[in-house]
Amino acid sequence: MLSLSGLIILALVREQTGTKGFMVGLGLAVLPVPLIIAVFRWLDRVDPKPWRNLLFAFAWGACAATLVALIANGFATEWLMTTVDSSSSSGRADAWGATFVAPFVEESAKAAAVLLLFLFRRRDFNGLVDGVVVAGITATGFAFTENILYLGSAFVSDQTLGYSGIRSTTAATFFIRAVMSPFAHPLFTSMTGVGFGIAAATARHQRVRRVLIPIAMLLTAMVLHGVWNASATLGGYGFLIVYALFMVPMFGLLTWLTLWSRTKELRAVREQLTAYQAAGWLTPPEPIALSSMRARGIARDLARRTQGAAAARTVGEYTAYATSLAFLRRQAYRGTAGPDFTTREKVLLDRLWERRETAQPALAHAALSVPLPRPRRVPRPAPGTMPAPFWPAGPHGGGYGYGYGAGQGPGYGSGNGYGYGQQPQYGVQPAYAPCTTPPPPGPRSPTTPPTAHPSPVPHGPGGPQGHR
Repeated sequence: MLSLSGLIILALVREQTGTKGFMVGLGLAVLPVPLIIAVFRWLDRVDPKPWRNLLFAFAWGACAATLVALIANGFATEWLMTTVDSSSSSGRADAWGATFVAPFVEESAKAAAVLLLFLFRRRDFNGLVDGVVVAGITATGFAFTENILYLGSAFVSDQTLGYSGIRSTTAATFFIRAVMSPFAHPLFTSMTGVGFGIAAATARHQRVRRVLIPIAMLLTAMVLHGVWNASATLGGYGFLIVYALFMVPMFGLLTWLTLWSRTKELRAVREQLTAYQAAGWLTPPEPIALSSMRARGIARDLARRTQGAAAARTVGEYTAYATSLAFLRRQAYRGTAGPDFTTREKVLLDRLWERRETAQPALAHAALSVPLPRPRRVPRPAPGTMPAPFWPAGPHGGGYGYGYGAGQGPGYGSGNGYGYGQQPQYGVQPAYAPCTTPPPPGPRSPTTPPTAHPSPVPHGPGGPQGHR
């Protein structure tokens, strides 16, 4: 369906701009796309979304959403001219359509991609950042095709009137759409993404909230889009006033909100992984290192310098699986993990265990670059929502010594190129055995995993007693 939509929209745009105008518009429209996508990928660094999801979102915006918008906007403008005010000029009808019709049609068409990924790729949709990224990539695809149409039409107009160079309509259109406001469409649609991101973090039993918040944010996106389109009818100064006093602050607010949410995600990684570290699946420095983007980069660079590109990929995979594990456990606390929580947890733990010998020493070294976090009380899980296992069973099939004590550093190094003391002795693959209570506290030995200690946070019956 997307391929068919792409062929149809390609034919329609080429019909309006001509072959030469289409090629010029395509060449100019593609210029801001890599920058915009790079920005959204940077925002998504904590838990990067699969490329197949992002490609679907971009293709939907560039093909399906633009096709719907092109057809619906054309019919709506014609209806306004013939039905609502038959005496109005074409320009007035276009202004009405751009202000009231286009925002409704276009934002609804773009929101469909976010809704589809929310429904059918739910495991990859964890919170606000995911919603903003998916919505922004969808809107980038939409703006890409729209820019081909606008820039191609401007080029045809310049060819007819004999304009060229910096004073041409093409140059002015490129400056406004690709330089001044390349994030206009992503800003509008990101409001919808915020709504779906909040819904993704909302417990399943709060159905009204999960429905109303995305609808409210979709309406917000339509209002922003309508204000932006209406500013074009106010003349040069009116457009600049709306741009400076309305659009720029909204863009700054969205940027701050996204970065703040990303910081919360990193803190959640540290807090949720602490339970697995206490049960013996992770070493003590790992929750700290994995909660810092700088430490993650240091670990990959160290592995690449000492063991090659394959080791760096292994560290990257380990980081990705650990992050997914932390978010899965956070979903369980919110009551949104689903009945397959235990199965998914086991798969992720197995994948971490397979890569531990390469990744754990690098992360232990990288943790030295991160300041120790302040202790923080962890909220209790929603009553009756935390599925088994309440406590992550440790790797009882074998152990490894951490070597922490007076005058000792983490026991990592010889034989792997990191140079940090003695290489830990890893045991055999553990047998995963979910349990509902933590193992009893007791003394640690160099060959057994660390045991859990009761948390000062009261969790109630069946809670994760050792979670900190």
